[in-house]
Amino acid sequence: MIVETQTVRFDSISLDGGATLAPVDVAYETYGQLNAQKSNAILVLHAFSGDAHAAGIGPENGKPGWWDNMIGSGKGFDTNKYFVICANVLGGCRGTTGPSSINPATGCPYAMSFPVITIGDIVRLQKMLVDWMGIPKLLAVTGGSMGGMQALEWAVSFPDRVVSAIPIACTTRHSAQQIAFNEVGRQAVMADPDWNAGNYYGGQPPARGLAVARMVGHITYMSDDSMRAKFGRRLRGKDTFTYAFDDVDFEVESYLRYRGGRFVNRFDANSYLYITKAMDYFDLTSGHRSLAAAFENVTARFLVISFSSDWLYPSYQSQEIVRVLRSRNCDVAYVELPSDYGHDSFLVDVAEQAELVRGFLASTFEKIA
Repeated sequence: MIVETQTVRFDSISLDGGATLAPVDVAYETYGQLNAQKSNAILVLHAFSGDAHAAGIGPENGKPGWWDNMIGSGKGFDTNKYFVICANVLGGCRGTTGPSSINPATGCPYAMSFPVITIGDIVRLQKMLVDWMGIPKLLAVTGGSMGGMQALEWAVSFPDRVVSAIPIACTTRHSAQQIAFNEVGRQAVMADPDWNAGNYYGGQPPARGLAVARMVGHITYMSDDSMRAKFGRRLRGKDTFTYAFDDVDFEVESYLRYRGGRFVNRFDANSYLYITKAMDYFDLTSGHRSLAAAFENVTARFLVISFSSDWLYPSYQSQEIVRVLRSRNCDVAYVELPSDYGHDSFLVDVAEQAELVRGFLASTFEKIA
């Protein structure tokens, strides 16, 4: 299935930091058909480095979407039954307004004059898109990692617009360790001389710094077991060490350099800064007495999923969500899935995840039918 990304423009959006962004474009894709009652819409929310291309084949590169193994005919999010929407986040670099977009006031890219954004801002822009589509209520909001944070924000900020939420491998607020990894990545970008205080558009981007940032991040997405199985201490195309720093010795070194290089070709360094900062600012208890108070008006039913080998967003963070929801007598199911793939499990180890999602959505849809 060939799927083309579409774009809609809104006049403006007011941000949590006090700024107003005008105008603002949103890139999005849809899969399946919206029913006559407009009751079968599911909003899929992407993780940090994702985009609107969640499923199907992109016409530009012929590659499947980042969650193509979960979205489609007969899959976890069955497009024979549901209308699935995915939008690139505010601050991104894949069609939605972000630092690389042209500032109409100057005719130049925003760069670091782009206002600081939050997960709340990202979700409000998504709501504008859903409103524009004329959808009164979403059957489900879902996503992994940063996508799960957005799903939680949706359930808390717009409880009357969400029937169910499926937050996967996520948290209600970043821990010090999670903030620390993001800060290392940001410092790697900003230490690159080519970053030029964010004004690199039209010139040489900070490719080395961004590649290092991605290498650090990618390590956190895997687990010790998956890295041992995939690489061990195997050498790359040689039988002995080179005893030099200008060559690659280990397979894992080669892999990380490859991942870093690929990321540079598809992602904007300033978007990296803005989106990771939005993740670090996210705290569902902000403005509330407690996490339980944040969930006070929530009406959605929940399916919370974590993975046994995820040490970036460990299961205890998902379990905290579940405990608080249960303390408020919310309808919540929780499963920790066994997997050796670490945080990336929600993207690659999907067989059991798909079965859980399929059953949960079916029972949710029955309740409103």
